[in-house]
Amino acid sequence: MVEQQEASDDAVMTRIGQAIMLLHGGDREEARNRFGALWSELGADGDALHRCTLAHYMADTQDDPGDELAWDLRALTAAEGLRTAEERDGGDGPDGGEGRGGTRSAEHRDTPAVRAFYPSLHLNLAADYLKLQRPDSARIHLRRARETAESLADDGYGGGVRAAIDRLELRMREQ
Repeated sequence: MVEQQEASDDAVMTRIGQAIMLLHGGDREEARNRFGALWSELGADGDALHRCTLAHYMADTQDDPGDELAWDLRALTAAEGLRTAEERDGGDGPDGGEGRGGTRSAEHRDTPAVRAFYPSLHLNLAADYLKLQRPDSARIHLRRARETAESLADDGYGGGVRAAIDRLELRMREQ
């Protein structure tokens, strides 16, 4: 049963990855359509990592800055929901991440992945608020992006996010 659930989860991430490839290949409309269909399938109670990842990239398909902000906020809400579940269930303790009733919470194994999203989530929100001419909100999220980036590895992803934070900070100073 667990193997079937993990295979199912992998299938969802594969589909999200395929839509991301469309987005990065320049087909924003088809990526938006696929993300939308997946979002409907996942529903409000879907896996937090899936919802966070999907909303994070769905934001990039939006033409309207307000819609982009709404999707980035959905991504942050999904990430926060996972953090709340981890705190409620006690995190990865001696029970190996099992939640109440002795069943392993599927979300616990995804906590590090979602945690690695936080700098990018806050960076995107800062950029969204800047586009919407809300510099105070942009500064709040840029500060949160910088704070959470401290936990990123010194690899390509971490370096890229830190560089993007620096660029947005410079752009905000110049305005």
